[in-house]
Amino acid sequence: MEKKTKYFTLGILGGFGIIAIVIAILMFIPLIAMVTGPSTVAVIPVVGEIGYGASSENVTIANPDVFSQMMDEANNDPNIGAIVLDINSPGGSPVAGEEMLEKVNSSQKPVVARISDTGASAAYMVASGADEIVASPSSWVGSIGVILTLSDLSEYYKKQGVDIYSITGGKYKDMGADYRNLTTDEKNMLQTMVDEQYNSFIKIVAENRNLTVDYVKKIAEGKPYTGQQALNNSLIDRLGGKDYAIELAANKSNMDYYNVLDYGTGLGFFGI
Repeated sequence: MEKKTKYFTLGILGGFGIIAIVIAILMFIPLIAMVTGPSTVAVIPVVGEIGYGASSENVTIANPDVFSQMMDEANNDPNIGAIVLDINSPGGSPVAGEEMLEKVNSSQKPVVARISDTGASAAYMVASGADEIVASPSSWVGSIGVILTLSDLSEYYKKQGVDIYSITGGKYKDMGADYRNLTTDEKNMLQTMVDEQYNSFIKIVAENRNLTVDYVKKIAEGKPYTGQQALNNSLIDRLGGKDYAIELAANKSNMDYYNVLDYGTGLGFFGI
């Protein structure tokens, strides 16, 4: 019995010892990074429509809250020396895009944006805040513009024998309702709002890309560009793929030997 108690005690002490070693290692790693410098490039995904919803089985959402958390973790980790934004998004909410851009602009570490298939609209806005943008020659880039889509189904409802009406408090409360068209006054009002957002988008790109507002207005107009065309128009800095973007980010942090932590997969791999 005494022998079993002895082994049991040793087992408990051994368990505590392993825990102490793990804690020591976790505390020691940041100290190593402080002495030797960072050795990791973080890859943060911006995939799917940019917005405040949650991803599902059929829809992938690039949520600004999730993005902000990943950016904070990367900036607070002393082992991480640079960040790559892995972008494949058609855009989405301008407000969500502005939130994500703010995180990019405030990053304490170099940020390289890599556009794969698509980096358009609000997604390009986010990319524009990076130190450099890399895209493949066949990527779709830009689409600097704003769109507001409304439907007028009044004729359809009339044919179906459906009468729809509303009681409103406020002249414009049912503006955009699908049971009637917009008045001229309402169209002008919404156009003013869209123009304001459009001009703000142009100003953001101009500031982030060190371009003039007049130049960005000239090449914007909601136009999508291939990666090669985007390079010719100064919307990106280099042509290349993901590995090239990672290498570029590592160089910006003076890392000759580095590993990669991909937040999109949760996996890391070694690179040189």
